[in-house]
Amino acid sequence: MSSKLTSLQKLSKEEKTIQQIAQENDITPTQVSAWKKELEERMCEIFERKNASDKQLKHHEKRGGHLERKIGQLVIEKEFLEKKCEQLGIDLTERP
Repeated sequence: MSSKLTSLQKLSKEEKTIQQIAQENDITPTQVSAWKKELEERMCEIFERKNASDKQLKHHEKRGGHLERKIGQLVIEKEFLEKKCEQLGIDLTERP
């Protein structure tokens, strides 16, 4: 995989021709052309996945913020109810 990537980088930078890369890697020029074509066709997938993961990260951050606010609200409500129970003389140690 690493030599394939290196070969394609050299090809894309026009450092070497398809023929030279094929000879160096002991493969057919057709195979190098197929690699190049696959790279060109699938290059957009890299960015699509990145954009999808960015959207997913933003969604998780938004959800996390919402959950943190909800937890804060519930803690305040719990403390309020404990204080009221104490004022009314309700023993909280006898919870079901």
